[in-house]
Amino acid sequence: MKLTIVAATGGIGRQLLAQSLAAGHEVTAVVRNPAKLDADVPAIAVDLSSPDAYADALRGAVTGADAVLSGLGARTKADHGVATRGTRALVDAMQATGTRRLVVVSAAPIGTFPSPARPNPPRHDPGDGFVMRHVLNPLVKAALRGHYADLAAMEDEVRASGLDWTLVRPPQLTDKPLTGTYRTALGRNLKGGTKISRADCAQLMLRTLSMPESERAVVGVAY
Repeated sequence: MKLTIVAATGGIGRQLLAQSLAAGHEVTAVVRNPAKLDADVPAIAVDLSSPDAYADALRGAVTGADAVLSGLGARTKADHGVATRGTRALVDAMQATGTRRLVVVSAAPIGTFPSPARPNPPRHDPGDGFVMRHVLNPLVKAALRGHYADLAAMEDEVRASGLDWTLVRPPQLTDKPLTGTYRTALGRNLKGGTKISRADCAQLMLRTLSMPESERAVVGVAY
């Protein structure tokens, strides 16, 4: 397949890039600094924190792609908003070029986090257990409020895009190696699932490309 990987030098993006190449896919990388790429692939330099100046570059990056996979997200508080702005620009580029398939990484708590399009989300995710609902989620949401607000607004952009999208919602991400052994669920989180490696999350993102049931759906993933 011909894939475009956005934020290919980030934690998820590096795994997407390595696994895509290992599987024999043709990859174009969208990154702020191509010099930081782990592989010699066609690269488009785009700063998605200020994407308006890169509309033409983004359209070129996604033209002809069978799918676009995005690991875009804020790394620091100063980056808050990058997921929303960058994804909006990515969606615009895909709509302009007729590229349909989009897979985006989000986060497990976002289904219960308010956004402009969903100001009154469900209080609890149906897959969350007692501890997750009443202890861990409130603490994490308070600590990462700005980050989650960005991801929630990003999800709004994806849902409204009209594209064939998938939102992958992992819990806490780790740098442990690929196992290929994890649980998934459509439309909900996984009870007791508190962690997943970036490598396994990336593998699932690639797997969704051959999962028709994941189109226009949320996929939860965890160990």
